[in-house]
Amino acid sequence: MAQRKEIGFTPLDRNLSAMAKALSHPARIAILRILAKRGTCICGEIVEVIPLAQSTVSQHLKELKKAGLISGTVDGPKSCYCVNVKGLTALGGSLSGLVAGLNDSVSKCC
Repeated sequence: MAQRKEIGFTPLDRNLSAMAKALSHPARIAILRILAKRGTCICGEIVEVIPLAQSTVSQHLKELKKAGLISGTVDGPKSCYCVNVKGLTALGGSLSGLVAGLNDSVSKCC
């Protein structure tokens, strides 16, 4: 059953909101840039580039993964992450659709 606060919002709106929330911290945007540039990356390598503790980076990775913007695998003590192209494409499409719809509405009312 949907939570009361989600009633009345479309699945598209809820999904876009979750992805936007995942992008709401500059460290997460930096992590996405690093992963995109390197293709794949072990968490320890991210910690070498971003001035944050391992546990903090892990929390940011968890949020990005939960939003579907990255995917990852655990191999013993190492975790390997990469950009989820499908998730990133969905984010781009959702944002483009939102902006286009808002632009259409604004031009009609003003």
